[in-house]
Amino acid sequence: MHELSLCQAIAGVVKPHAQGRRIDVVRVRVGALRQVVPESLEFCWSLIRDHENLAGAELKLELIPAEVRCRACQQCSQIKSRWSVCCPHCTSADVEVIRGNEFLVTSLDVT
Repeated sequence: MHELSLCQAIAGVVKPHAQGRRIDVVRVRVGALRQVVPESLEFCWSLIRDHENLAGAELKLELIPAEVRCRACQQCSQIKSRWSVCCPHCTSADVEVIRGNEFLVTSLDVT
């Protein structure tokens, strides 16, 4: 379960920015191609936040769908499957991933 190590990394990023203040909300952008199970990430966060003195910090996820630009037909398309990133218009595998690889802490609410 790599979600546990991802939550440890999130805690490592947010704690220095809190500068000793209480963290209420951590917002994280997660792309569909990152192979992250949102429910597992939220569960692991509940474990890590208590261990890292971040009790009460809520994890809010923004799930980003995968999108590609096809080099063959020039179409931009959202990809429904994590396992295939072929163009849904022409089935070419010659695509550029535009969105869906994100894993980013975007903001904190602190008090």
